[in-house]
Amino acid sequence: MTEDRASADVLQAALAAATDTRVLTAGTDVLGRTGSVFAEAFGTPTGLPSAQLIADGNTWAVAGEQVGAALRQAGVGLGEPLIFPAVPTVYASYDNVERIREHLRARDGVPVVIGSGTLNDLVKLAAWELEREYLAVATAASMDGYAAYGASITKGGFKITRYCPAPAAIVADYGLLAAAPGRLTATGVGDLVEKIPAGGDWILADALGIEAIDDDVWHLVQDPLRDSIAHPELIAAGDAGAIRGLSEGLLMSGLAMQAHQSSRPASGAGHQFSHLWEMEGLGLDEEPPLSHGMKVGLGTISLCALYEVALNRDLATLDVEAAVAAWPTWEQMEARVRGAALPPEVTEAAVEQSRLKYLAAPELRARLERLRDLWPGLAQRLRAQLLPAADIQHRLATVGAITHPSQIGVEEARFRATYVRAQMIRSRYTLLDVLLEANLLEECVAELFAPGGFWGSQPWRGPGEITN
Repeated sequence: MTEDRASADVLQAALAAATDTRVLTAGTDVLGRTGSVFAEAFGTPTGLPSAQLIADGNTWAVAGEQVGAALRQAGVGLGEPLIFPAVPTVYASYDNVERIREHLRARDGVPVVIGSGTLNDLVKLAAWELEREYLAVATAASMDGYAAYGASITKGGFKITRYCPAPAAIVADYGLLAAAPGRLTATGVGDLVEKIPAGGDWILADALGIEAIDDDVWHLVQDPLRDSIAHPELIAAGDAGAIRGLSEGLLMSGLAMQAHQSSRPASGAGHQFSHLWEMEGLGLDEEPPLSHGMKVGLGTISLCALYEVALNRDLATLDVEAAVAAWPTWEQMEARVRGAALPPEVTEAAVEQSRLKYLAAPELRARLERLRDLWPGLAQRLRAQLLPAADIQHRLATVGAITHPSQIGVEEARFRATYVRAQMIRSRYTLLDVLLEANLLEECVAELFAPGGFWGSQPWRGPGEITN
């Protein structure tokens, strides 16, 4: 069996767990099969619907004509395409969702998006608002959202995953993905590697009775994960096999989110770092803008470093009563969030997210006692799940991704505060919440930045360029 065939078989097996995607064609030289994929997914006994192509100038240049030709050859009628400019790069904002939605509303047919993360998310939400299914043609191994349930969209300054169905059909041509710009592939590595500490966060939430692990979904994400990022030097070189592995890991992660109807299987506190920076507009004035996966990769290093500090503590000896005594009232917690210098449009949403996971003192005591009792076995599970922060940093540097906050103009004080502020913007339970509840978050963060600590031992450089 060829590697391509084995990879396809793995994806087809995982497709059985998907709730929205019916057809997934991934392999080498499969772009020309887009028409047959469309017919399989959307054909009826009475014929084929038309298709509405959506792309930007860059993705149209690399795949638009081929996709259009494949659809026409299959007998699919094509409407007028909507092509965003190549520059400036289209942003994942709700006003762009509205633009796509209104373009589609005026035309019958199945949306077919040719693009990667942002375009896919925009079309995903616009199609859902019109109660239409859509087809996604991948152009870069840059994120897990092709097969994911939900779209990360900014509205009113607050970025959140808005829940909407995944595409009914996906075409992923590994040759096309391997030819994508290196920065997009590095973005995909950053998005995928965060599944490692995200798995740790889910282990914590499961052990403390907050959100149970779904074993089938867990294996969809975690089983291919380490192999998918095992050879960063080959990924950086555009090696076909390495790009296939990276793409498979990203697609499996998206299918897992479909199956779970949530981003929990693939998104933890590392993503919260990225979402906070995106709400603050970090990198949006660059062209192309600083990508989500680049920020997620840095968040991954940050969380793995924090896990190392936490795992050096014996929480089996945690002074629960002291932690409960230090725990703020809800009024004090709300004041803490409001005083965190979040963007004004984000503050109210952050207060609500924090309220959703706030515990009164008696419930906190019970949770911390459980943490203390379970810690020896729990720490062992976490160590088996995680990779060292320095290892993650090396892999990301090898593919040309962000590895230090100074590369993106984030000064030390702001970065240090991110550990505290990122905890506020999501109700999802992560390591940040464990340490906050145990009254250890500030202490552990201080250790990271102290002389000899993970960040304290690294020189704080001026902003630098990312190599492709």
